[in-house]
Amino acid sequence: MSANSNTHPSASVMTDHEPILDARTRLRLGLQLQALYEPVLDEVLDPRLAELLQQLETDRGATDVGP
Repeated sequence: MSANSNTHPSASVMTDHEPILDARTRLRLGLQLQALYEPVLDEVLDPRLAELLQQLETDRGATDVGP
Protein backbone atom coordinates (compact mmCIF):
# COMPACT_ATOMS: atom_id res chain seq x y z
CA MET A 1 0.00 0.00 0.00
CA SER A 2 1.43 3.37 -0.98
CA ALA A 3 1.68 6.52 1.12
CA ASN A 4 -0.90 8.21 -1.12
CA SER A 5 -3.58 5.54 -0.68
CA ASN A 6 -6.08 8.19 0.50
CA THR A 7 -5.92 10.14 -2.75
CA HIS A 8 -7.99 9.43 -5.81
CA PRO A 9 -6.00 7.39 -8.36
CA SER A 10 -6.47 9.98 -11.10
CA ALA A 11 -5.84 13.02 -8.86
CA SER A 12 -2.42 13.70 -10.38
CA VAL A 13 -3.81 13.34 -13.89
CA MET A 14 -6.59 15.84 -13.17
CA THR A 15 -4.12 18.66 -12.52
CA ASP A 16 -2.66 18.36 -16.03
CA HIS A 17 -5.94 19.02 -17.86
CA GLU A 18 -8.40 21.80 -18.42
CA PRO A 19 -11.26 22.16 -15.91
CA ILE A 20 -13.68 19.26 -16.05
CA LEU A 21 -16.73 21.50 -15.72
CA ASP A 22 -17.58 23.55 -18.75
CA ALA A 23 -18.13 27.32 -18.50
CA ARG A 24 -21.93 27.01 -18.45
CA THR A 25 -21.85 24.53 -15.57
CA ARG A 26 -19.36 26.66 -13.61
CA LEU A 27 -21.55 29.72 -14.10
CA ARG A 28 -24.68 27.87 -12.96
CA LEU A 29 -22.85 26.46 -9.93
CA GLY A 30 -21.49 29.89 -9.04
CA LEU A 31 -24.95 31.45 -9.23
CA GLN A 32 -26.42 28.71 -7.07
CA LEU A 33 -23.68 29.10 -4.46
CA GLN A 34 -24.15 32.86 -4.48
CA ALA A 35 -27.90 32.44 -3.94
CA LEU A 36 -27.23 29.99 -1.14
CA TYR A 37 -24.73 32.17 0.75
CA GLU A 38 -26.05 35.67 0.02
CA PRO A 39 -28.60 35.57 2.88
CA VAL A 40 -25.77 34.71 5.28
CA LEU A 41 -23.88 37.83 4.19
CA ASP A 42 -26.96 39.94 4.94
CA GLU A 43 -27.31 38.62 8.49
CA VAL A 44 -26.47 40.96 11.35
CA LEU A 45 -23.27 40.03 13.13
CA ASP A 46 -23.75 38.89 16.71
CA PRO A 47 -22.74 41.84 18.96
CA ARG A 48 -20.42 39.64 21.04
CA LEU A 49 -18.59 38.47 17.93
CA ALA A 50 -18.40 42.06 16.64
CA GLU A 51 -16.85 43.11 19.95
CA LEU A 52 -14.29 40.29 19.79
CA LEU A 53 -13.38 41.21 16.22
CA GLN A 54 -12.99 44.85 17.21
CA GLN A 55 -10.73 43.85 20.11
CA LEU A 56 -8.64 41.68 17.79
CA GLU A 57 -8.29 44.57 15.36
CA THR A 58 -7.27 46.88 18.20
CA ASP A 59 -4.73 44.36 19.53
CA ARG A 60 -3.23 43.84 16.06
CA GLY A 61 -2.97 47.59 15.60
CA ALA A 62 -1.06 47.87 18.88
CA THR A 63 1.47 45.23 17.78
CA ASP A 64 1.93 46.82 14.32
CA VAL A 65 3.04 50.14 15.88
CA GLY A 66 6.10 48.53 17.53
CA PRO A 67 9.76 49.26 16.65
